[in-house]
Amino acid sequence: METIAFRMVLNPGMREEYERRHAQIWPELVDALRDAGVHDYRIFFDAESNHLFAVLTRTTNHRMATLPQQDVMRKWWDYMADIMQTAPDHTPLEQPLEPVFHLHSPA
Repeated sequence: METIAFRMVLNPGMREEYERRHAQIWPELVDALRDAGVHDYRIFFDAESNHLFAVLTRTTNHRMATLPQQDVMRKWWDYMADIMQTAPDHTPLEQPLEPVFHLHSPA
């Protein structure tokens, strides 16, 4: 398993809408993420900067690179493009975050 993190930017005033849309996440999108090897996915919001901080755990043999070619992923990105910063093709602008500390609790 591998954990990665990245940052995205929400448009000002869109937190409630972002949360509403994610509360109603499409089951077929959840299936696509899980099929790609995503096991745990969390998104946090910084109200001062409108930044979203995403952290996810994925299998070592994940297939996340295939997600952009899937119709459900493209439709989700189109659906979210009006409330967050995206590229012209509606892919969310993401800034990878580098790990600098990890406190691991022994089992």
